[in-house]
Amino acid sequence: MRFLTAGESHGPALTGIIEGLPAGLVINKKYINQQLARRQGGYGRGKRMSIEKDSINFLSGVRFAKTTGSPLAMLLENKDWSNWEDTMSLFNKDEEEKGAMKENRRDIRYITAPRPGHADLPGGLKYLHRDLRNVLERASARETAMRVAVGAVASLFLEYFGIKVASFVNAIGSIKAAPVPPEWNSEQIIGARGSLFYSLDQEAETLMVEHIDYAKAEGSSLGGIFEVHAEGVPAGLGSHVHWDRRLDGRLTGALMSIPGIKGVEIGLGFEAAARQGSEAHDEIVLDEKGQISRANNRAGGLEGGITNGQTLVLRAAMKPIPTLRKPLASVDLATRSTCSASVERSDICAVPAASVVGEAVISWELARAFLDKFSGDSMEEIREKYHNYQLMVKKYLGEDHVKN
Repeated sequence: MRFLTAGESHGPALTGIIEGLPAGLVINKKYINQQLARRQGGYGRGKRMSIEKDSINFLSGVRFAKTTGSPLAMLLENKDWSNWEDTMSLFNKDEEEKGAMKENRRDIRYITAPRPGHADLPGGLKYLHRDLRNVLERASARETAMRVAVGAVASLFLEYFGIKVASFVNAIGSIKAAPVPPEWNSEQIIGARGSLFYSLDQEAETLMVEHIDYAKAEGSSLGGIFEVHAEGVPAGLGSHVHWDRRLDGRLTGALMSIPGIKGVEIGLGFEAAARQGSEAHDEIVLDEKGQISRANNRAGGLEGGITNGQTLVLRAAMKPIPTLRKPLASVDLATRSTCSASVERSDICAVPAASVVGEAVISWELARAFLDKFSGDSMEEIREKYHNYQLMVKKYLGEDHVKN
């Protein structure tokens, strides 16, 4: 199973195609739109969120609300396109040349002053673009809207097999939320999430608001940390036999592909490096019912690149957004003179949105791993293979040791 997206931040639309979805998956359009709305939420967002009200459109691959097995094509229209038709003209060269001369209109001039921390300069170097808008339009986090839609489809697939993925925000800048109780499940996490930062600590959210307001007044921005949990994941997804089949590599790579993410950890993560081995690993024990269990979940549900049946726990650190209202120093590539970096419309903080994207990309990779192990062309075929595997695991561990 794979997907592709296309589209620019201020182009006509974003498109996505998923290939390899089994037939018979029920598509809940309302659920997908709810996830898109969550991505647009959170305190500290920019004016763009008041313009775009994302609603998914399906072009192929679904009939009577069920997938057919053919490629699933999706479309998200950019409402802001009407304000950018001159700047982002697909074929009209005259508009491009006129735009280069109208320096008084920020939205149609060439971008030649790269922003530190963005893809502007390295992208310009790679593709030899003189106008850096050719880079920033695709490098923009707007692209993640379609990835959220793709991930929502994957989430519908996972939920069919009892797998639920939930995310929440741990920190905004230096303000940290209280740790989530280890016994909480995904439903409790979803129910406790605040509306401003998707945090589980309402008191911390009050401080986070003040922190963002201060950064805004300073013309700056803030990053933070979010966490993703996936429960109901069966043991045996991924593999230890080849580096590229290790699921921890695929999951962390998916999180690192989100714009602005600079660090990822699983379970204890970096904290494990400071512990002794006796305090870093999860002892295998028998619970009160005589079932094989773990004393804790320091590994975050992954050992040797394979899921072990426990809840997956991953964290991602997002850097402060590099587009600043008080821009950093740069060099104008057209004049080779020092200047201030270009300023695009931007958020002050997008960590809550990134948590929704994180939930989506983890859902996608888990769905891929699930299909790698229980492949099939229809939901019925996959369900039967999964059921048979559960019976085999039950037999492997002992008839009375695994709940079917």
